[in-house]
Amino acid sequence: MSSNPFEATAILDGIRRWVEIESPTERPDQVNKLADLVASGYRDLPADVERVAGRDGCGDHLAARSSWGQDAPGILVLSHIDTVHPMGFIQRLPFKVEGDSAFGPGIYDMKGGAYLAYHAFRQICTDAARAPLGITQLYVSDEEIGSPTSRALIEAEGRKAKYVLVTEPARDGGRIVTGRKGVARFDVVIKGVPAHAGARPEDGRSAIHELGNVIQALAAMNDLKRGITVNVGVVKGGTKPNVIAEEAIAEVDLRVPSIAAAEELVPRILGLTSRTEGVSVTVTGELNRPPYEKSNAGAALFEHARGLAAEIGFDLVDVFTGGGSDGNFTAPHTATLDGLGVDGKGAHTHYEQLYVSSIEPRARLLYRLYQTLR
Repeated sequence: MSSNPFEATAILDGIRRWVEIESPTERPDQVNKLADLVASGYRDLPADVERVAGRDGCGDHLAARSSWGQDAPGILVLSHIDTVHPMGFIQRLPFKVEGDSAFGPGIYDMKGGAYLAYHAFRQICTDAARAPLGITQLYVSDEEIGSPTSRALIEAEGRKAKYVLVTEPARDGGRIVTGRKGVARFDVVIKGVPAHAGARPEDGRSAIHELGNVIQALAAMNDLKRGITVNVGVVKGGTKPNVIAEEAIAEVDLRVPSIAAAEELVPRILGLTSRTEGVSVTVTGELNRPPYEKSNAGAALFEHARGLAAEIGFDLVDVFTGGGSDGNFTAPHTATLDGLGVDGKGAHTHYEQLYVSSIEPRARLLYRLYQTLR
């Protein structure tokens, strides 16, 4: 029996149990099966588990609260237990360990990091002295689709907390995240006038032709130097090749580095109009994850974490990333540190993996953050 409470092999065995319960967002029954296992891990700990029933086709959310420190702002740990991988993907990507890599669906994004936070909490509970602050671990079921049913819960818990730690995976060799782009999504619906494409084309007004104009207008909004990206990711339209298209639709993704950029770009996209007489363009959508900008409080939290990492024996470097997370919801009002999960690669792919060597140092970092934040 190892005397090291952060021994990687033992922790990896716990991660494996979570990974082997597949939990696609669209399968609330499977997500809830994993939630059952997660909740059971707190039964022998000084913690209360609140289960928030799922809705709108999503699974339940769990809030595990330490029995101490709940009367004052404390530490909120954000994790998600849903994955993007469909049911049965584990046949293609079974849990296995090869050298320093452990493979499995969702192991990197983010069951590995979620389990590290849980394991670090278990260790805090064995200490003779209680951690200075109360700890709440929130596990949500819908992060991979934008957190539609958990956002209000995340924001409410975030406003109550003094610090937020997010167990999304590390970036680029173990880097921690101190900033993320905001994310907006839009639906474009174009209505034209149908006509026979051969006999009476002059009677028609092509929705697809106008969609081309819209796509060009959106493409012109890209500004990589400013970190602004606009992507038309889905297009559909028309019924037959010999019919002038009556309708066309597009789904659009916008990423912005700051609130100022969001306030500029969102109205521009919502305000798109038709260039073709007799054709209408309707755009709906909104900013669904605000930009996560590095605040003074967030910078101080990072510096604290960097000092702890140095004590443990590794260099902690921060990075700004284009992907969104639940940390976007808390960063505008609470000191937030993201990317505290495992290091690895291949999120959302058929080779998703964590690096076994990252397990112990990153579990120890979470433990020391619980132990020292005050």
